[in-house]
Amino acid sequence: MMDPNKNFQKKVLANGMTLLFEKRNLPVVSVILAVRAGGINEEISEKGISHFIEHMLYKGTKTRTSKQIAEEIEKNGGELNGFTSEEITAYYCKMPSKHLDIALNVLTDMIKNSLFDEKELEKERKVIFEEIKMYKDNPQMNCLVEIQKLLYTGTLGINLAGTFKSMFGIDRKKITEKFKQIYEPNNFILCVVGDAEFEQIIKFAEKNFGSNKSKIPKPKFELQNKTKIEEREGVDQANLVFAYHVPIASDDRCYVAKVLSSLMAGGLSSRLFQEIREKRNLAYAIHGDSNINRNFAYNLIYVGTMKENVEKVKELILNEFEKVAKDLTEQELKEIKEKLIGNYQISMEDSQTQMMNLLISEIQGDAKDFYEYEKNISKVKLKDVKELASRFKENHSFFALVPKGKK
Repeated sequence: MMDPNKNFQKKVLANGMTLLFEKRNLPVVSVILAVRAGGINEEISEKGISHFIEHMLYKGTKTRTSKQIAEEIEKNGGELNGFTSEEITAYYCKMPSKHLDIALNVLTDMIKNSLFDEKELEKERKVIFEEIKMYKDNPQMNCLVEIQKLLYTGTLGINLAGTFKSMFGIDRKKITEKFKQIYEPNNFILCVVGDAEFEQIIKFAEKNFGSNKSKIPKPKFELQNKTKIEEREGVDQANLVFAYHVPIASDDRCYVAKVLSSLMAGGLSSRLFQEIREKRNLAYAIHGDSNINRNFAYNLIYVGTMKENVEKVKELILNEFEKVAKDLTEQELKEIKEKLIGNYQISMEDSQTQMMNLLISEIQGDAKDFYEYEKNISKVKLKDVKELASRFKENHSFFALVPKGKK
């Protein structure tokens, strides 16, 4: 098998900026410019400010209007987007490789020269209010927001997009102050995957980014486990989420958590999908996720079912974890490892997905660790998976959004 590591290069510039590059032969490049900060680095009173800044960086610079930002990428065949997570705020595009210079220039202009226009800011505040409502009105999305509140205190216990109260309290002065505090070269990661030359990327970064440095505020939160059931009119289905704390990205045991997550709810062949949907027809949607980060980590399981089946589904999930803790075999573990390694290999096919893979690995510790995934999954031991499963019953959070007034 070809070594995927052979085309990877990394360089940290004198100003602290990190450059990541993986060479590809297809005439496409995926480019992302990210800052090592997100919701976890905010105070409770300013929750949502990182996400607000992300929105504002698309609203115009000293040299481009918001329309021109989008047009310059899209008229050359590209796609432009961005995202905010608890530990990253990022801006990215995918382009024909001959237009790499356009991608780099537009993203850099957004980062360096955004106007934070007062009128645009007030307009975008309304957009974010609608985004908050969207998360609230979508039962499944709402469950994923609420379960994190039951796992953590402090800033992690608040919606990444903020609250109406925190968003009303964020004005242009606060946004520009936070921007200046965070958006300095030593906090930047520039990652390019595609048909390009690393020297070109290095020269661009050295020419266009100065030497200012700043410190990112440290996260403030504590772990907890809580249960909450919310009744709501206008929903017909009960939406359930179980979640449990697992080792963070710097701990090799995080691979144990990834194996357990896939075993329990990772696809149609997973234990819970087979037990709850295929065997008993109690649900349509059953899926899991392993949300592992630099500062916090948890696995979750989501199930949509009828209100009268909530207790039965809870019992089945608890029982299945107990079965794994007692009866998981080496053969089943081997099969799950092969599944995860296969998923890992497939994920590298698309340049944009690979760009995200490398960025997230760098935020978690070191982008080079991504290429060690297969080895680290292979090292997971049966006893460690069983031990993590055995702790689920006494150490989990649970949230349910159920129809009001229905049996």
